Amino acid sequence: MRIYRDSLAKTVDSVNEAFFFGMPVTAAERDEVALWIAKRQGEEGSYANMFAPTASDARKGIRLFTGEALGPSASLRHVSGEEACRALILLQSRSKEVQKALEDATVGMRGALERARLEKRKKFCCGTCDPALWRHITAGGLKGEEEWLENGMKMLKGFRDGKGRWQRFPYFWTMLALSEMDFPAARQEMRYAASVGERYLARKKPSDPMTRRRVLAIERVLAKC
Repeated sequence: MRIYRDSLAKTVDSVNEAFFFGMPVTAAERDEVALWIAKRQGEEGSYANMFAPTASDARKGIRLFTGEALGPSASLRHVSGEEACRALILLQSRSKEVQKALEDATVGMRGALERARLEKRKKFCCGTCDPALWRHITAGGLKGEEEWLENGMKMLKGFRDGKGRWQRFPYFWTMLALSEMDFPAARQEMRYAASVGERYLARKKPSDPMTRRRVLAIERVLAKC
């Protein structure tokens, strides 16, 4: 893992990569990176008082863990916050500063979810943001909000295109989120999308970092089908 002073997205990406591939991470590394992320809680540009993207991220756009580009937008702010919360959960720093930042971010996001619940929304936001919310919850955050996973699967089913993908939901990003779930409705969506994943594995060799990520995400999904 490493800290990118000009990019929250790249810093969180390095955390995600370490845990996704099971790399060893020292306690000192965890604390250093967690503290840097924590300092962005509630800063200008944060979504729901979570963690703010840097000025560079907000201006240039970011890439999701599976490679899809996300340009300057409210979605970029939202995804950045959800992914930063998730990273802090994975890092498990005992720093009081980190724990307080995560608690405050969680309160902010719970408020956003409650407003969506009062509006009787099944889909919280959009095809890019909702998988980030699911990843946050499946990592152990937002305890008690698991209804958004079940509701999300019902909503996702409604966006099937009939060809193994979904309208509005980036395929690899969504598959990554599904790979972290283990309940019947999620497995139904995995089975629906499995044929596209199998064809991808048949023609792609994991010769570059992004392809390795996508391949492993698909393999994890197929293992649950």
